[in-house]
Amino acid sequence: MSNLSGNPQHDAGAAASAAHCTDVLIIGGGPAGATAATLLRERGHRVTVLEKARHPRFHIGESLLPANLPLFDRLGVAEAVRAIGMPKWGAEFVSPRHAHSQTFEFAESWDCTHPHAYHVRRSEFDSILIRQAAAAGAEVIEDCRVCDVQFHAAGVSVTAERDGRLENWQAQYLLDASGRDTFVAARLGLKYRNTKHNSAAMFAHFTGAGRAPGKDGGNISIYWFEHGWFWFIPLADGTSSVGAVVWPHYLKQRRTGLHEFFLATITLCPALAARLAQASLSTAVEATGNYCYSSRRSCGPRFLLLGDAYAFIDPVFSTGVWLAMRSGELGAATIDRCLRAPQEAVSALWDFDRQVRHGPRVFSWFIYRLTMPAMRELLMHPRNTLRMKEAMLSMLAGDIYGKVPIWGALRCFKGLYYITSVILLRRSWLAVWRRHRYIRVRGFETPVRS
Repeated sequence: MSNLSGNPQHDAGAAASAAHCTDVLIIGGGPAGATAATLLRERGHRVTVLEKARHPRFHIGESLLPANLPLFDRLGVAEAVRAIGMPKWGAEFVSPRHAHSQTFEFAESWDCTHPHAYHVRRSEFDSILIRQAAAAGAEVIEDCRVCDVQFHAAGVSVTAERDGRLENWQAQYLLDASGRDTFVAARLGLKYRNTKHNSAAMFAHFTGAGRAPGKDGGNISIYWFEHGWFWFIPLADGTSSVGAVVWPHYLKQRRTGLHEFFLATITLCPALAARLAQASLSTAVEATGNYCYSSRRSCGPRFLLLGDAYAFIDPVFSTGVWLAMRSGELGAATIDRCLRAPQEAVSALWDFDRQVRHGPRVFSWFIYRLTMPAMRELLMHPRNTLRMKEAMLSMLAGDIYGKVPIWGALRCFKGLYYITSVILLRRSWLAVWRRHRYIRVRGFETPVRS
């Protein structure tokens, strides 16, 4: 029996309480956990969701992808999401090395069935998803923090603290959707920092920021600057989410309060600073380190890792919610297969692992190279030779799991990237040297405090 708490007090408390029984226990009620819960209930399984917070609660990651929309329909939340969402028709890239900005519209993708997505307040969006799971019949318990998990041949035992007391659950399978807490991966020693793309982030909400007219006012904007890049996400209520993703080395140079340092960082990007000239902060500035990480395994005999509990690569392409919900969808199908045909469990887990690794693998190639001179040139001067632009837009829209034949065109784009890197050899070499210098910085493992 494997104990993941390392706390003997929790073990004693669990032994003293009667166990609740369920088929599937889910740690975390965010997009991944709520999606899996709703779809497992649709298949008739008993499901319990243990959420450490109480909805609605603040969360970063407000920008969605067009690929989310069919899943909203399947979950029965499309109208509710539409009611709170800011339509997002495309993405704008702004580079200090170029005199123009470049906008990509999802309608120009290979398959333009879903030409837009939404920006949402995550507090509202996540609440919609978890309430839908409860309406579908899942037992949702909030303000309940998991503190111990034990795996055994027949299933899993989970101990959690609720209302100041310890309670125990018995389940056949565990889905870890604990997000950046990475409950299971951290305790099994599966989690590791992504040394290919180590970064940190600062973020806050603003009111009164400038917006483009018409439907372009809903575009997400990506601003490159010396130490990384910024996001600008307009929300439906007039608020704008602004964040800086930087090398940890830069954030470790901070000698002032986080508030002052974030505002000073914005001044390093004149185009964004001009957009925020009349804006004011409406939330406190927050920061996080160890931003990009992964796990050596996505599953085990009695557990699956969903969404950020498995890996997080970078927020630049707004992939977080889509990958989380997609893994929840895959996880529900996998557990349903394991419960209905136990003899197929090994094959089901193998299929899950293959599919859940696919998304981060596809996106990471582009994300790791986003700040490289060759990628900037190709994004700021796009070409549709061999349908490369359409394939790129399909990838940016999250359309990487279907039958759209984008892979040949993406390989051509990668080849063009390497050719461009050779043409820009000096700039490319300097960018690689600087990046490796930053990545070698150690000791940036915990959230930054102001």
